[in-house]
Amino acid sequence: MTPTATKDASDVLANGPAARGGEIHSGTPASRSLSGEKAQRIVEAMRHSVARRGVAGSTFDHVSREAGVSRGLLHYYFGTKEQLLVEAARRDCELRVEELEQRVAGAQTADDFIALMAQKLQETISEDPDFVTLVFELFTLSRRNTEIAAEYIQLVKRTRERVAGLLAAAQESGVLRLHAEPQAVAEILFSIGDGLALRMLSEPERDFSETIRAGIVSVRALLAE
Repeated sequence: MTPTATKDASDVLANGPAARGGEIHSGTPASRSLSGEKAQRIVEAMRHSVARRGVAGSTFDHVSREAGVSRGLLHYYFGTKEQLLVEAARRDCELRVEELEQRVAGAQTADDFIALMAQKLQETISEDPDFVTLVFELFTLSRRNTEIAAEYIQLVKRTRERVAGLLAAAQESGVLRLHAEPQAVAEILFSIGDGLALRMLSEPERDFSETIRAGIVSVRALLAE
């Protein structure tokens, strides 16, 4: 047995049913908790693999090798590569919403708020296109897998609600003036961002400056006086 496999087997024993007094949970393997630096390595390996190979080509063999963990550890915590894909997308979305919350916290005007959101979109596309690919791959998979569809719906719902809460708070503080219900506005913002991301990744050499400006004008109509 390799050192990696031995260490991972210890992790499974330390976190498995025996370590919890023999209690067995009825949830799927994906419901088991894996945290810390090792979890982050696995998630990063999955998102990079999906960007290069797609979901079909992102086997546990590929991901475990790139993450430096055993294949068995992935099976224990995630069950299937599809569930690992869901977890990778969930973690990424949570981190990005948290970062967005921190960024816009200092916005004094609607224009500040909108400029910060536009900046975040452009940075994601230029610096981390793997995230965009990951989300689109998950959506595609959800169209033909009912279990993943349910997970995807929950992911979209949680993200929408958090951004809606962010918009509502900004309105209460006088920074924004929403022209529709917060969740409806959040849905439009995601639709614009997703559409622009897809087009910008499809034509990486094209200058999208005017398109971004047009998008800002559209968003301003929803968020400002």
